[in-house]
Amino acid sequence: MSKALSRRSLLLGAAAATVAAGPLAGVARAAAKTPKVLVIGLDGALLNRIKDADTPTLKGLMGAGLTAPSALYAQPLAPTSSGPGWSTLITGVWPDKHKVVNNEFTGHQLAKYPDFMTRIEAVKPSLRTYAVASWAPITDIVFSAKVDARVSTPSAEYDAGTTSRAVAEVANGNPDAVFVQLDNVDHAGHESGAASQAYLDALHGVDTQVGQILAAVTSRATYGSEDWLVMITADHGHTDAGGHGGSSWAERQTFVIATGGTVTPGSVRHDVRMPDIAVSALAHLGVAVDPAWGLDGRPIQQPAPDDFDALRAKLTGPVDETGIGSGVLGFTHTPPSGWSVDNARMGTGGVTEWRGWSFTTDEFWTKAERDQRRENNIRARGVFAVADGDEWSDTSFSGTFDSTLVSPAYEVTGGRRATLTYTTYYRQEAPQKGEVLVSYDGGAPVAVRTYTADTPSVVETIALDVPAGARKAQVRFRYTGGNNWYWVIDGVKITAS
Repeated sequence: MSKALSRRSLLLGAAAATVAAGPLAGVARAAAKTPKVLVIGLDGALLNRIKDADTPTLKGLMGAGLTAPSALYAQPLAPTSSGPGWSTLITGVWPDKHKVVNNEFTGHQLAKYPDFMTRIEAVKPSLRTYAVASWAPITDIVFSAKVDARVSTPSAEYDAGTTSRAVAEVANGNPDAVFVQLDNVDHAGHESGAASQAYLDALHGVDTQVGQILAAVTSRATYGSEDWLVMITADHGHTDAGGHGGSSWAERQTFVIATGGTVTPGSVRHDVRMPDIAVSALAHLGVAVDPAWGLDGRPIQQPAPDDFDALRAKLTGPVDETGIGSGVLGFTHTPPSGWSVDNARMGTGGVTEWRGWSFTTDEFWTKAERDQRRENNIRARGVFAVADGDEWSDTSFSGTFDSTLVSPAYEVTGGRRATLTYTTYYRQEAPQKGEVLVSYDGGAPVAVRTYTADTPSVVETIALDVPAGARKAQVRFRYTGGNNWYWVIDGVKITAS
């Protein structure tokens, strides 16, 4: 999305910006402090180019808090454009729920899945909410009229006007939740490409403007009694040549840089997804998330790594795959502690990376082959398990793909109901089949779910009737097929109901 540009001279030098970021680095959450939230969206900004650019404020925040690279979806779910991107960040749900799939917002479901400030107003109406944006649809459409103040900056003022309004609100008002969108990095990306000096210059400019807003935070007379959770993010990335909307890794890029609250200084995480921004803001302000809201995010303050995430240090580079890139570490056949893979019936040969169940990442798996809907594995996080008969069969093989992922034995109580939960994404082509089987105390596995049709990325919940006297339950995920499609599993757990 190309947008009009208006510039003004920047008011804060790089050194001053660094100083402005500094006090935020030392914020420690205390029970007596008043929670506040500041979200700043940098349209079209790439994390790797922020690291390349003269961006002392943003780099200072990265050193003082959390840096979490992340990735988006692609078509046919939604393009990597601003409408879907900002809607996902602001509502806390993916495009399959909010239904914003273009920049015209046709057929959206924002009333059903409103912005996080509207949810704040519903639960804690005494809190002041404020949103200002250079791209008007954010404040005209995505944020509802229930927000205390929505300001669409006049195009002639552009990011300079957005920054000055945000500074005035933070310094002179008493907001509890502030959202700011700055647009010029996206403009530079369209005009000159992400590989250009102009793009780096735009990042330097927005870094200075972020510094001004942070300086307004720390200048508040009440700052010492406040706990500001600051989150910096982006709606999509850009290609080196300029542009976005497609499925390339560069276009699918986003990130979170966060300080304040209980965020660990200097930390890096790979399990953060776009909907987490809204939910993290709600959690910081003490707004309990109602499960009936159907939100997809989880608070960054409450990391919940699963067994597969423990494999990140064991991930290696490609063996047979040629399009991923030698520097990308992203797969292993070694299961985490307590897990196993049964390949006794697995065919021979095929692509090494996908011979039986593998443990991989979004980057590694999607780069194996673009535009086959792997990009829409949106609800898996970090490292996940995949059985991919399509990629396995891309070189000489014999037999069929028949591999079973076996979980640890979970404690259960005989005669009582338990709940099996896992994230899944399944693409079907006959004669492929996915089976979920559960056994108790080493007994015969019994199928509790079978997949023979496309299943979008979802969190499955299956009620288990535990037999009397049973003490342990074990789950098996068996994928059978050949040159067909794939199955993703993540976040597996069994809990007492």
